[in-house]
Amino acid sequence: YPNNYTAFRWGFLVAESFGLPYLSAYLDSVGSNFSHGANFATAGSTIRRQNTTIFQSGVSPISLDVQLVQFSEFHTRSKIISKQGVFHKLLPKEDYFSKALYTFDIGQNDLTAGYKLNLTTEQVKAYVPDVLLQLSEAVKRVYDQGGRTFWIHNTGPVGCLPYVLDRFLTSATQLDKYGCGSPFNEVAQYFNQRLKDVVIQLRKQLPLAAITYVDVYSVKYTLVSQAKKLGFELPLIACCGHGGKYNFNNSLRCGGKITVKGKEILIAKSCGNPSVRVNWDGIHFTEAANKWIFQQITSGSFSDPPLPLKMACHLSKDGAMNKFM
Repeated sequence: YPNNYTAFRWGFLVAESFGLPYLSAYLDSVGSNFSHGANFATAGSTIRRQNTTIFQSGVSPISLDVQLVQFSEFHTRSKIISKQGVFHKLLPKEDYFSKALYTFDIGQNDLTAGYKLNLTTEQVKAYVPDVLLQLSEAVKRVYDQGGRTFWIHNTGPVGCLPYVLDRFLTSATQLDKYGCGSPFNEVAQYFNQRLKDVVIQLRKQLPLAAITYVDVYSVKYTLVSQAKKLGFELPLIACCGHGGKYNFNNSLRCGGKITVKGKEILIAKSCGNPSVRVNWDGIHFTEAANKWIFQQITSGSFSDPPLPLKMACHLSKDGAMNKFM
């Protein structure tokens, strides 16, 4: 149940790790096969509804509450029409919903949304509890519909993203030794600390649920801070973009063109070798970086409890997680 573009990529990687077909996007309704699950991700999605438009801020109108409605309709309609004709091969079996792994990767856009409104770091921190309350309620709603296994990612080091470093003014004293914006990472760490508390409470409130907290922040920060050692380079510079210190221009993003004498010319184009770069377009990680990150988190080394992904769905007889067996 991922919730933004990065999480959409996680959906593909999770499917690969289990040897399953890629999950079809819920909104790609024509010709899709949902027999192994559905991907509800939308680019720019947030937990809270935003009082803005996608044209003004880039934030998706399909916030988490909308995705929950989509999931509920998908669940209900699957039970009704899965027994009709060809649909039994294209939709999940009824018992799959209680056996499924529900993955949440969302929250980063809620943090940057505040900075886009010129809020201070303290003001962004102030609304984090409300954001996490809504995330908690979302998990409960899926649980009420039979969901029992959850894989919840914390948010990454937003202060290491080229678009954040380019778009939001940061003084030299606010950069850490790797060049990341400390105030933005401070907010991300605050969000993650509170998210871990939320997960602890959810485990008490949902005794039959297996909830894994995944520390994506640590993995991503390790990749940025030790890029060269890990075979990567230029971690704070976008591979695909144009101009500026970070090869990022909000008005001319990856794939951007200009018209010269009536002819379109591609200006914001890809670097020569994306396979050794960390950041793709200033906002998202490259395919190579995503695969490296995914390999780290599937081992369970960055999870609480420290279970590999393939063990995430294992419950004890009384429904408690392996951690408490």
